[in-house]
Amino acid sequence: MSPSGPATPGTPATTMRAIAVTPGKPDSLHLREMPRPRVGDVPGGRGALVDVVRVGVDGTDREIIEALFGTAPAGDDFLVIGHESLGRVAEVGPNVPSWLVPGTLVVATVRRPGDSVYDRIGMQDMTTDEPRERGINRLHGYLAEAYVDDAAFLVPLPDSLEAVGVLLEPMSIVQKAIRQAFEIQRRMKVWSPARAAILGAGSIGLLAAMALRLRGIEVAVYSRRVAPYRNSELLEAIGARYFSTTDTSLAQLAAAAGPFDLILDASGFSPLAFGAAEILGKNGVLILVSVTGGDRTAELPTDHINQRFVLDNKVMVGTVNAHRDDFVAGVEDLLRSEAFYPGWLAKLITNRVRGLEHPEEMLLHLRDDRDAIKVVVEVAASQRA
Repeated sequence: MSPSGPATPGTPATTMRAIAVTPGKPDSLHLREMPRPRVGDVPGGRGALVDVVRVGVDGTDREIIEALFGTAPAGDDFLVIGHESLGRVAEVGPNVPSWLVPGTLVVATVRRPGDSVYDRIGMQDMTTDEPRERGINRLHGYLAEAYVDDAAFLVPLPDSLEAVGVLLEPMSIVQKAIRQAFEIQRRMKVWSPARAAILGAGSIGLLAAMALRLRGIEVAVYSRRVAPYRNSELLEAIGARYFSTTDTSLAQLAAAAGPFDLILDASGFSPLAFGAAEILGKNGVLILVSVTGGDRTAELPTDHINQRFVLDNKVMVGTVNAHRDDFVAGVEDLLRSEAFYPGWLAKLITNRVRGLEHPEEMLLHLRDDRDAIKVVVEVAASQRA
């Protein structure tokens, strides 16, 4: 289906363009035309129509394009991808909250409620059902000219964050990981982490380093490439230390920058994530946030790890997706980052694709650009074309 041009001035558009895949079919990425959503698509007058400004894409989108996972919504044979959104409200239903008005800058959450007890109390990020996630599983995403959603799933941002607000969704993952760590460590009564290690220096690792530095925690980031390069320099700019797996072992990392009260794995490399269990400090928490595909195995000193986890009261926990509260907390950290380290966040957005018309350019950045940190599609450019 050929993409449509802009609507005649004064005439509401009835169709829009979107970037989609055919789930289960590798390299089926394509631009398509589909019906433009309407406020009334959400029952009860709680709908908000949002014009998309830009969308971030990441490894999850790449793996969906490669048909490693992803499920189309019921009744469709395609899935609009993109779960990292930034947009402006264009129209609202009669029963939306008073803070949500046309022109409001918003980011939408990703996961939608199912039927489990967790979903029924607003904790769909902890669902025991098959998750319904926009742009990932059973729901269309945001890599389109517009979307409509229930106001309950929209998070407002000040206009001062327009340039970097697309980072809120990955920042929400970091916020949930930190929140979960502190929730677990309430058992300690006086837990006050002083040192943290982050495995992986991609966008999640960089945002995690920022969030922890804003909390006054010493941060060491451990990743593959040898410094100096852009990511290591960004980390040094906020007072974090960078170590490369090429010339530093985990034991050497712990000796140089530990003991670690908190370790967050965002490496995407499971042997490293589980190897970090050996260097976690007493009463520490190891948080796993990266989803690793494949069937890697590793040889580990399991007796020693088990002994130290038992005797030293250590915890390992996995966390996925984020609650709306984590998005709200993420807004606060984006604002604080802009205040303490002006311009730092904008440097994470390294690759921009102008408009929806070039999905192959987006994919090229995701697959082949070794220096890319965050790739974004400037959707609003499509609407102005």
